[in-house]
Amino acid sequence: MVNKNLINSKAWIPPVAVFFLGIININGQEAKKDTLREQDIDEVVVVAYGKAKKTSYTGSVATISSEKINNRPVTNITKALEGQVPGLQAVSASGQPGATASIRIRGIGSVSASSNPLFVVDGIPFDGNINSISPNDIESISVLKDATASSLYGSRGANGVIIITTKSGKKGEAKVNFNISQGFSTRAVKDYEQVNTDQYFQLYWEALRNGFKSSQVTSQQAAQMASDALISGSNGLGINPYGSNYAKPVGTDGKLLPGATALWNDDWRDILQRVAARSQADLDFSGGSEKSNYYFSLGYLDDKGIAVGSGFTKYSTRLKINSEVKKWLNVGANLSYTNSLQEAPPSSDSRTDNIINAARVIPSFYPYYERNADGSHRLDANGNYIYDFGKYRPTNALQNQNAAATLPLDKNENREDNFSGKGFLDFTFLPELKFKSSFSVDLVNYNGHFYSNPLIGQGSEIGGSVTKTNSRTLSYTTSNILTFDKKFNQHHFNILAGQEFYHYEFQTISGNRSQFSLPYYYEPDAAALLGGFSGSSDKLGLLSYLGKAEYDFKNKYFISGSVRADGSSRFSPENRWGTFWSVGGSWKASNEDFIKDLNIFNQLTLRASYGGQGNDKLSTYYAYQSLYTFYNNLGEGGTVASRLPTPDLKWETNLNLNVGLEFAILKNRIKGNVEYFQRQSKDLLFDMPLAPSVGFSGFQANIGELKNTGFEFSLFTTPVKTDDFEWNVDVNLSTLKNEITKLPKGSIVSGTKRLQVGGSIYDFFIPEWMGVDPTNGNPLWKTITTDANGNTVEGTTSEYAKATKTLQGSSLPKVMGGLTTSIRYKDFDFSGLLTFSLGGKILDTDYTMLMHNGSAAGRAWSSEMLNRWTPENTNTDVPALSTTTNNWTSASSRFLYSGTYARIKNVSLGYTLPSDYFEKIGLKRLRVYVQAENLFTFYKHKGMDPEQTLDGTTYYRYPAMRTVTFGVQATL
Repeated sequence: MVNKNLINSKAWIPPVAVFFLGIININGQEAKKDTLREQDIDEVVVVAYGKAKKTSYTGSVATISSEKINNRPVTNITKALEGQVPGLQAVSASGQPGATASIRIRGIGSVSASSNPLFVVDGIPFDGNINSISPNDIESISVLKDATASSLYGSRGANGVIIITTKSGKKGEAKVNFNISQGFSTRAVKDYEQVNTDQYFQLYWEALRNGFKSSQVTSQQAAQMASDALISGSNGLGINPYGSNYAKPVGTDGKLLPGATALWNDDWRDILQRVAARSQADLDFSGGSEKSNYYFSLGYLDDKGIAVGSGFTKYSTRLKINSEVKKWLNVGANLSYTNSLQEAPPSSDSRTDNIINAARVIPSFYPYYERNADGSHRLDANGNYIYDFGKYRPTNALQNQNAAATLPLDKNENREDNFSGKGFLDFTFLPELKFKSSFSVDLVNYNGHFYSNPLIGQGSEIGGSVTKTNSRTLSYTTSNILTFDKKFNQHHFNILAGQEFYHYEFQTISGNRSQFSLPYYYEPDAAALLGGFSGSSDKLGLLSYLGKAEYDFKNKYFISGSVRADGSSRFSPENRWGTFWSVGGSWKASNEDFIKDLNIFNQLTLRASYGGQGNDKLSTYYAYQSLYTFYNNLGEGGTVASRLPTPDLKWETNLNLNVGLEFAILKNRIKGNVEYFQRQSKDLLFDMPLAPSVGFSGFQANIGELKNTGFEFSLFTTPVKTDDFEWNVDVNLSTLKNEITKLPKGSIVSGTKRLQVGGSIYDFFIPEWMGVDPTNGNPLWKTITTDANGNTVEGTTSEYAKATKTLQGSSLPKVMGGLTTSIRYKDFDFSGLLTFSLGGKILDTDYTMLMHNGSAAGRAWSSEMLNRWTPENTNTDVPALSTTTNNWTSASSRFLYSGTYARIKNVSLGYTLPSDYFEKIGLKRLRVYVQAENLFTFYKHKGMDPEQTLDGTTYYRYPAMRTVTFGVQATL
């Protein structure tokens, strides 16, 4: 397909305690005036197309320093952002090494279009894989949250902007920095507790007995039938771990026979999950003179995952050079290259080869090596153990599968080459007039290799199979910016005007084959049968013009305004262009004499802004055209319409209001910031569903409105500071309310969610659980009906299909934030980060896999099933067991859990050796450290990792990892 209309080319202490501690040191003496917090009170922050002083900036920006990022044991920097910035929600749904966290800034601004923020690296939008950026190379991160801060990026910054600034060389003697660490990873959250073998057999006997009961079968007969069928019946478990001496291990009383003991206990989580090693090394060289500077780095990372066969290996390098070649001309180049290999066996859905799910659902009485009747291992001709693929296992216990055996022979590889190149020319025509021309290119080459061996496992049924995918993503951005900056007495003007062009193209090709004639050959050429072949390419263009004007008077009163026009090839020529704007102002009240006379505030600034931005990020690059799918019809080509044309489709609009107050007191020992935001999305780009009879699932249209509101609060304190001891405590939190304010019709139901005016976009719409009928053990759900008189009647039903779906709350948290503390005592340093999320709900569909009533023979059971209904235990919310399904694990409020949690995200302890020990060998600094990531998690529903996707539904994902590392940092 070709688009002809494409545009051409810390532990917290109470505030009162902080107040008193802030004016004393640990010896009770007067605190020193020159604190670190005082030095950065008017820090310069990186903003759109330049820099600004934070206290006078009219927009909302938060910064994260390199110290909070460089040493974190994370493979992807997005996972280091959680809890660091108010208003930023980072959710690490997958612990797979190399996976990216989902990030939202000030809520969700769209329903069907993307809500991802824009990443900008060294001033230019970045399209490469974010895990290609080494945390060691980062100097700082700025998060732009309101319209004034991000509007200059136009539609690309509609969901906020994250600006990453990489390190540069500094004037002076050349430096060499080296950092090496070795770590070990385990599960951050212990998996769900399961019943043991003895409990399982007795529970399943009970399910069989209850299933056999009928009007024609007495209880005694049903009990005997359950004992007879437990091992080898049509619904039997297929194996007897108690040995041949106990052919029927459970008697007619439902108890294990005296003396019956399981001969093995093979927990599949022990063999499919491991203590994983993590190795990292970073080396960089930097320096500079009066007119130039350089920075060069090399990085290596090998992060083995806790799931067998998973991991992430990366080699990276960066070269950054800036030079003043003439007094009027500065030039610079920034080149980076990363080669990565992600080994990623399936671990994110309900497919049977999901290694995380496989480790969980196979009970421990199914061995992973074949066993003899006496419990000993069966050996092959060479005396080796034989993997047990469980041909005898019921389907629900993953029959004919053994991931421990097949994974070493299979391949699940994602290889990427990421190249990013940036260059600029900076002309100085006059001291106040400058022009900067930049060019940036991002090139990502991806190769996927997925191979199932022909020897053992599911692949052996078709002689093995292989799928190879290659994609190439190329994007480039050209930018030309003219700036004028001038002071006239007490007046200061800064004016910017520019033009930008963005081009994106994507190509992919994929094929698969099967029937390998020989094992251990992985490429498609070694397979005989062609299964499929496909390929496609796409292009996208965005042309932009932008301008900004800033004015301040007496360094007290600041106003700013910006405008940007974007033309996107996603829309028809009639609706292609969108104009976006912002206005803002701030008042540095601390510079007023009447505030100074109060002798309280070191800093007091009030700011406000408002503006509008657009969003065009739909899943298709051809958002207005009718599209077709090509089919092979008995060897003849054919086309079928796949998308309805929508020529009237236009930009989605975000209107952002921000009001904030920034303050500092007690000689800057206490600083804080309070902000209120309102983000309104109009003309939502929405996938409107259609009836299946129409032939299309839906069409895209501008319908509906959405609003996000909330408060953000951050506090930075230095309770104690002396020459030898310094303690800093920082806390941030934010609130969020997401509300749909307009829809084209009453409500829209999609899966477990319902969209309606007044609700959020992630409201659960599922039946309400009413417990268990104490008379018979049946599950109960609420029903809501209307009688003949029009009155609402509430009742209950044991048939899930008759249950009434109702709203059951939202997955979105109400409050989220982080607490950071850092302590320095002489040459020791300590830091800690606690992240937390309050409110919101999670539908745990992983847990339901372990909560079947007995109809899923052979699948593992949660220990909660020990509290099932029996005639002696009627006060419970776990139904009676039976081999006849009762659908009680279907989505309902029974499996909806609180999303509130707190996690000690990072703890670090270091010691810097006195320089006397090593200066003779040329070392300037040597530090040893130990740190831990995801150390402890505090939450209620044990077994579930509370960090889930934004929509609040679990999906058999790779769990988060707890990583402990030991390292050495050296500076030459």
